[in-house]
Amino acid sequence: MNATTSGDACALPTVTDAAACALPGATATIPGRTWIGPSQQERFGLLRRAKSIAIVGASNNPARASYFVATYLLSSTAYDVYLVNPRETRILGQPVYATLSDLPVVPDIVDVFRRHDDLPGIAQEAIEVGAQTLWLQLGSWNEDAAAIAEGAGLSVVMDRCIKIEHARFHGGLHLAGFDTGVISSRRQLLAR
Repeated sequence: MNATTSGDACALPTVTDAAACALPGATATIPGRTWIGPSQQERFGLLRRAKSIAIVGASNNPARASYFVATYLLSSTAYDVYLVNPRETRILGQPVYATLSDLPVVPDIVDVFRRHDDLPGIAQEAIEVGAQTLWLQLGSWNEDAAAIAEGAGLSVVMDRCIKIEHARFHGGLHLAGFDTGVISSRRQLLAR
């Protein structure tokens, strides 16, 4: 029983509650995870330097996260967005490529929406095409893929949504992950 359920609302949180009180940007320790990802500033730099993003595992299903992210990147950013899925030919009116090697350009970021077991192979493909960053979406964590990519000099981001990160850095993030449409005179955190 922790202090808050025993009636003492002023007590310090227990060790299990501490993660909920962590400062923004603090890395929570999750059992089995040893890899440490880039900081907030480093992720901002990756997004700022990138000109093109390839979405591996793009879907034509509006209920899929990859569809939502592709919609956001195509409509709300200046990135050149390339969709990769061997089973599709067009998504959101854009041509779809079967593999990363079929792209007409070298993508700066390879954003991956694939199963856990596929991630090391995609890391290797990203290396082979000359990408600069391997970005694994929310829920995707594969330290083998990270080691492969980092071993070849790529930057790696895992378990983070590129849409959420972009919107957060550019002032368009609502708690639900949508652009609120509110215009504010407040400075962006990283614009200083």
